[in-house]
Amino acid sequence: MKNQLNHFKIFSIVAVVAILISCKETKKEEVEVQPKVGGMQKLQVSKNGHYFQTEDGKPFFWLGDTGWLTFKKLNRDEIKTYFADRKEKGYNVIQIMTLHSEEMASVYGDSALVNKDVSKPLITEGNNFENSNEYDFWDHVDYALDVAEENNLYLGMVPIWGTSVKAGKVNLEQSKAYATFLGDRFKNRKNIIWLNGGDTPGEQNKEIWNAIGEILHSKNPDWLITFHPFGRTDSSDNYHNENWLDFNMFQSGHRRYDQETEGRMFAQDNYRFIQTDFNLKPTKPTLDGEPSYEGIPQGLHDTLQPLWNDNDLRRYAYWSVFAGGAGFTYGNNHVMQMHENHTKPEAYGSKKYWLEALNDPGAKQMVYVKDLILKFPYFNRIPDESLVANQGKKYDYIAATRGEDYALLYTYNGRTISVNMGKLEGSEVKATWYNPRNGETLAIGTIKNEGVQGFDPHGEPEDGNDWVLIITSK
Repeated sequence: MKNQLNHFKIFSIVAVVAILISCKETKKEEVEVQPKVGGMQKLQVSKNGHYFQTEDGKPFFWLGDTGWLTFKKLNRDEIKTYFADRKEKGYNVIQIMTLHSEEMASVYGDSALVNKDVSKPLITEGNNFENSNEYDFWDHVDYALDVAEENNLYLGMVPIWGTSVKAGKVNLEQSKAYATFLGDRFKNRKNIIWLNGGDTPGEQNKEIWNAIGEILHSKNPDWLITFHPFGRTDSSDNYHNENWLDFNMFQSGHRRYDQETEGRMFAQDNYRFIQTDFNLKPTKPTLDGEPSYEGIPQGLHDTLQPLWNDNDLRRYAYWSVFAGGAGFTYGNNHVMQMHENHTKPEAYGSKKYWLEALNDPGAKQMVYVKDLILKFPYFNRIPDESLVANQGKKYDYIAATRGEDYALLYTYNGRTISVNMGKLEGSEVKATWYNPRNGETLAIGTIKNEGVQGFDPHGEPEDGNDWVLIITSK
């Protein structure tokens, strides 16, 4: 009898396990994943077409960071560390490659695709984030999206980096199947912004990029979508009039004035991209989605060249935002590739661990441009170079923007700023210096609002002694 009872217990346990497995398999067929749908605000284009806002109508100033290899190189704890740090420093968008290549795998060794075929994402049962052996690459992406949401961050996700498409490893039908998968899997997510393309010439493979953009737009029309182009080019060059493209993004690139040989030939004058896009019809927001990175060689490939630094990143930020940009994306050589091991070769001469580079000077200073812009009425802000009476070229360029009762002017090298007064109401105005390196202000005083007035910044004239002149109606 005892043996019979034992056999019965064993049979019962096996039966229960079989039923559970059966139920689990049935559930998997019904829905592959249940993404977390949280309380983050959807993003929208503002009514005037130039800026972003949340769905409740509040200003959204895009402050991005390029964490391109997050899905590939960071584990769960590192994702928490990275996102928490960027939230603390004021960032609200992290730009990431979903597929760096068709060989893409997570740090846990989970491949994203079956046989490197983008039309066949590798999906396994379960998404147990407590056990890395019980979830796949796409669950890892879901986990990152959840952590981003907890930190009120939007992920600007590149579906697939342009290199694979350019090399002919992705055809039109594969791209359609892949875009359909992405659209279905993530359709309920509010904190995704799609960056179609991925460092690739916009005039090439347009059929594929348009197909991806159209499918993603059809799956969730609330998603903001743009095209991340090749260096020194702009999404507006090829896709401005496409219905799926909600805003423009350009890559001003990593070259000095004397290194520019192709593209728009704007070199370091990233504000010129904004000036072009700002006047296009239909009106769409635009921003610099990839300027020179902090800590990367000037010109990119020659590691013996000087490195771009925090001074340069501030210049790119204020020049482009004051020209009418809807935000700005910061980049860091070591963070963008998550440099973690000196025994492994890293690109572009990276020698600093990514965790250390999180606190590079420029990374901490970007919040001050966001803070400054949000101090003033947001949606009526326009670029206005006519404020500047002594405009210069290259590093002597003075960027200027204004609203109805304020004006902001930026000098990169401590030049005297000569202002054509009378743009704001009142016989007198208030003037203040704003320090882009620490966000502190220094009062100048009350100034007559007539003629041309000169303002001398603190310190000696030199590159990196940058200041913002704030003029407000009394």
